[in-house]
Amino acid sequence: MPPPEPDAAEPVRLLWLVREQDADGWTARLPAAEQAGALAWAAAHGFRGERGRALSLPQAGGRIAGAALGVGRLGALAELTPSHLLAGPDRLPAGRYRLADVLPAGAATQAALGWALGRYRFERYRRPAAATAPTLELPANADAEHVRRVAEADALARDLINTPAADLGPAELAAAVAAVARRYGAEYREVVGEALLAARFPAIHAVGRAAARAPRLVELLHGSAGPRITLVGKGVCFDSGGLDLKTAGGMALMKKDMGGAACALALAQLVLDARLPVRLRLIVPAVENSISGDAYRPGDVLATRAGQSVEVTNTDAEGRLVLADALALACEERPDLLVDLATLTGAARVALGPELPALYASDDSLAAELAAHGRASGDPLWPMPLWTAYEDELSSKVADVANASASGFAGSVTAALFLRRFVTEPTPWLHVDLYAWNGKERPGRPVGGEAQAVRALYALLLARYRGAGP
Repeated sequence: MPPPEPDAAEPVRLLWLVREQDADGWTARLPAAEQAGALAWAAAHGFRGERGRALSLPQAGGRIAGAALGVGRLGALAELTPSHLLAGPDRLPAGRYRLADVLPAGAATQAALGWALGRYRFERYRRPAAATAPTLELPANADAEHVRRVAEADALARDLINTPAADLGPAELAAAVAAVARRYGAEYREVVGEALLAARFPAIHAVGRAAARAPRLVELLHGSAGPRITLVGKGVCFDSGGLDLKTAGGMALMKKDMGGAACALALAQLVLDARLPVRLRLIVPAVENSISGDAYRPGDVLATRAGQSVEVTNTDAEGRLVLADALALACEERPDLLVDLATLTGAARVALGPELPALYASDDSLAAELAAHGRASGDPLWPMPLWTAYEDELSSKVADVANASASGFAGSVTAALFLRRFVTEPTPWLHVDLYAWNGKERPGRPVGGEAQAVRALYALLLARYRGAGP
């Protein structure tokens, strides 16, 4: 949650946003009497407009007159994304700030959103910090409702990802979906435990049956007219690896293995809060991949809702199994757009690192459209190929398909190819293989959960469907 607000009686300081290209001339925007002193002060502190670098500007008596915040190399301030202001709440002294420049509406909204996202802290298990964080007045032209909406959804996803598995199992994840459904008057359904078999979700049941906490299939539904938009989120609340047990290091962050579900729920909340004229469906297979005498085993052949049999070659490739049943359910309704989000493979992190989710799509134009929205919103994704030649890596001698390749190559691609088998053509489909975690401390981005691809997907949905109603 955001830290406490400073005293409203404090004077408001101007905040100058400085590009690297303007490092020698930005002070020309200050009052004439202050320009020379500010330029000398910036030079003395080596301030060159580097992204995230902050500089307090002094006045007589040792007080802070204002501040400058570097935004790095940027074509123009009109091109701001939220990432350019994330560092402000961390790097600037406490107090009230106002942007010195009047920005275009889009840039003003992005700036305000970046500041709001940078104020996020997860403090459920410790006392809040005593220090008061700086605040930014809503810039002129900024869309306050958009900023509130996106910041709330982002905090929802990050809170869920950051919560330890002891306090966020399948039931608690389901409760989070139910809470959003109640807030917006949506329909909520769930299928729990042994009922999964009768309801034809055998793969979800198989993955989750060994845990003391029952697996479940959770749905949120809203809207009776408009395009059908279906979101699917991987909800593995903790992943031990199953009988193919992870190492201690490999398990250390596995509370975040429900990051796909958290991001899908955040996106669903955005759609509902914005009242997009669509028929929204959110599907979350919520399980814990655990170990007991009832655990599914390497070599087992599992049934799936789609009727395809799957040979288990690795019990640590469980996410794609629960998604197989969820995607099959999603396609029965013939959605106009199907999106799944999942912390699916380490291979995607090896290829692209933790900050760049891998994006797969049923056609290249759809991938390019989402990638463009990701760049514009500062929420990047990288299109990857559904390389059909690698499908034989998933061949099985005893079942229709194996759940994991024996090869160490192209792990993210083969996982996406596995999922594609459960998506009925010609359904427009997007698959995002994300990390959902910040692994190192950076200004405005504390170590912990990260809501990836949410803003990019929301921008795509706004562009496509905001005017879809009657």
